[in-house]
Amino acid sequence: MANMLAVDDDEKIRELLHVRLRRKRHPVMTASDGQKGIELFRLERPQVTMLDFEVPDRDGRAVLREIRAVDPPAPVIMLTGDGTEAREKQTGELGVTELLAIWFSLHELEAAVNLVVLPADQDRKKRARRA
Repeated sequence: MANMLAVDDDEKIRELLHVRLRRKRHPVMTASDGQKGIELFRLERPQVTMLDFEVPDRDGRAVLREIRAVDPPAPVIMLTGDGTEAREKQTGELGVTELLAIWFSLHELEAAVNLVVLPADQDRKKRARRA
């Protein structure tokens, strides 16, 4: 189970992420704007952050830069309503772990989370064995 943070201004998306991920036994925090998302990230250090490109008060890229300043390798799944090639290029430049179009299926969400969570879990287990 991985501690997760979902930052999106759309209440329905936040609720969908919260419900779906809780069903998979992941603790989930949510934020409706960039500032709250950054505050929660700093306080809670989630293992995975899901971040909308367009959040009130800040651009999602600005939020991501602040996350990177706190924890450079932190896994971040960006959510976008604009699944264009240009957006995909931006995510690569920003070091985004995964990109999901806002009309993602629940299977795509689960696959993206597993892609991020499983390697992190394996790393934790290796470190615990060495200690």
